[in-house]
Formats: sequence, C-alpha cells, structure tokens
Amino acid sequence: MRRKNKAMIILVVTICPLISSAPAASESFGAGIIVGEPTGLSFKNWVSSHTAFAAGAAWSFEKDQALYFHLDYLIHRPGVKRVKKGNWHFFFGLGGRIKLEDDDSRIGARIPLGVNYLFEDADLDFFFEVVPVMDLAPETDFSLNGGFGMRYFFD
Repeated sequence: MRRKNKAMIILVVTICPLISSAPAASESFGAGIIVGEPTGLSFKNWVSSHTAFAAGAAWSFEKDQALYFHLDYLIHRPGVKRVKKGNWHFFFGLGGRIKLEDDDSRIGARIPLGVNYLFEDADLDFFFEVVPVMDLAPETDFSLNGGFGMRYFFD
C-alpha cells in the first residue's frame, strides 16, 4: 500500500505543475500514450513555439517491473523533413526520472532525443524518442529507454 501512495504523490507532483502552468493559447497541453520502455501515459505542455515540458506516468518492463515517472524539458527544431501538411520537429532535452521498484527505487537523469510530427488539421501529434538514462541513486548505472506515442491536444 505504501508503494501506491508514493506513486500517487509523485504523479500529482509531476503532472499538476504542467496543467496549472498551461498558457491560455489553444493546443498547448496534450495527453496520450507512449509505447516502449516505459509504456503508459504521456503528457506535453508547450511553453513557447519551440520549447515544451513532457512528462510520463508509465510502467517499466526493464529488469524488475516498476512504476516509472519522468519529466523533461524539450527544445524543438522545426524542418527535419519538408512535408505538404503538418510539421516535423527534431527535439532534444534534459530531464529526470523516478523508477519505483519493489526492492529499491531509482532516481536518474534523462537526455531525450527524437522526432515529433504535428498534424496540421488535427489536434494530434506523433513522436518517436530514444533516451539515454543515467541513474544516480541508489547507484550509478546507464540504460537506454525509447518509444513512440501519440497525444491529443486540448483547446
């Protein structure tokens, strides 16, 4: 029961600032899914035309299964590929993760790298990311996360 309480507190602390800081501009906050390592819910809050915060509340299947939360600051560079409709963006950033395992929890740094497609006529985006991770506690360890997903942006 204690693990579930910790997970809910971390989820609220991670997601609430994203929602409460959403600017009044339309299509700034999105929610959807990510599939890969980890797999779960994905959230994104655009804070300018080129920067955003992205968060995840997911399940990790790596080694020991665990609850997984992350928060990243992302910088987007448009024009990865020219298309007639929509926009492709390359993104990179820096963030952190908390992985709640049965025996021990891990805290680490993330460096997300990926591409993001913003649909022109729909409030949707599609993304693919590769994320090197360096756990800092309880011990230093390196791993690689990655996945793809889609989010719906609310007006």
